[in-house]
Amino acid sequence: MIAETVCSVVSVAGLGIAAVTAYRKRFLAAARTAAYSLVPLGLVMTGAVGWVADTAFSPTAWAGFGVLGAAWLLFAATRAVERRGGGSRKERRAAAKAARREAVAPAASAPSLGGSTRPAPADRPAPRTQPRQKAAGGADDFSDIEAILKKHGI
Repeated sequence: MIAETVCSVVSVAGLGIAAVTAYRKRFLAAARTAAYSLVPLGLVMTGAVGWVADTAFSPTAWAGFGVLGAAWLLFAATRAVERRGGGSRKERRAAAKAARREAVAPAASAPSLGGSTRPAPADRPAPRTQPRQKAAGGADDFSDIEAILKKHGI
C-alpha cells in the first residue's frame, strides 16, 4: 500500500515538472520527463510493484534466485570449458592425429627464383665504418642492374 502511494506521488511530481518544462517552451525535454514520470504509475497499475514487494520479503523467492544464479554459472562454466577443450575426448584425439599428419609438409617444389645467396643474420659481417669507395669508371655500379635487365630480355 505504501509502495503504491509513493509511486503515485512520484508520477504526479514528474508530471508537474514536465508541465513547467513545457511552459518554458522546452517541449522535447517535457515529453521525456512525462514519459519517465508515467513509468511508476504504470508499474503500480500492472501489479509489478506488488509482486516486487512480495518477492523482496520472501525467503523462498531469494532461494529461487540463488538456484537460477547457480544454473547460470553452470551454463557459463560448461560453455567456457567446451570452447577451451575442443569438445569430447574422441574429437580431441582426432584433432591431434590430424595435426600430426599435417605437421610433415608434402614434398615441396623447388623455389622458382633459386636459392638465396644472402648470408644468415648471424653470419653477417660487422658494419663497415668507412664509406665504400666508388669503382673506377662507375661500371661496377650498374653491373647488377644490367644483369637483371638481360635476364628479362630488356
